[in-house]
Amino acid sequence: MILRIDHVAVAVKDYEKAFHFFTKILGAIPGSYASEAPMQYLWQNMALGDLSRLELLTPTGGRSFLDNFLKDKDGGVHHITLQTSDIYRAKDLLDQNNVPYFRFNDYGLFWKELFIHPRDAFGVLIQIAEFQADDWIAPQVKMPNDTRWKVSRNANGCDLVFAHPGGGKVTLELDKQEICKLIQDLREMM
Repeated sequence: MILRIDHVAVAVKDYEKAFHFFTKILGAIPGSYASEAPMQYLWQNMALGDLSRLELLTPTGGRSFLDNFLKDKDGGVHHITLQTSDIYRAKDLLDQNNVPYFRFNDYGLFWKELFIHPRDAFGVLIQIAEFQADDWIAPQVKMPNDTRWKVSRNANGCDLVFAHPGGGKVTLELDKQEICKLIQDLREMM
């Protein structure tokens, strides 16, 4: 039912300071973001390295759902988002196992979600969502134009870059011996 952990969401009071910390100090690459007026908050996706992502959340008004969470602290982990290939199957499985959830939303092809309250998930707010991960990350951290792999020379051999099914890409550095072994293995498969 669950494909992977997509991201960890961190709620913060001081968005500019947190944005600077994650991007300028830790090297996160900003991806999609939006300000959600009805719920009075802003979200910002960021990629860290090849396959790790986080989401910054910050209140934008006096009546944000984040206000209570941030009442006694400057920030903290708010929720984790788990990707599923079929939100309705996930919903049915939760129903069959009497696991309560809330805020089921179907926004069409680009996003479907539901939440499991921390009291029902061992202290963790869990968001289960169906989406295409590459739709939410910056262009420089994903493979271009449906390319599945790319090979480029480096000083010791090559970099072999693959599109990851969970969005983004993963890079393998291969030395000359590993390249020869890979070529041999591929030939044996033909």
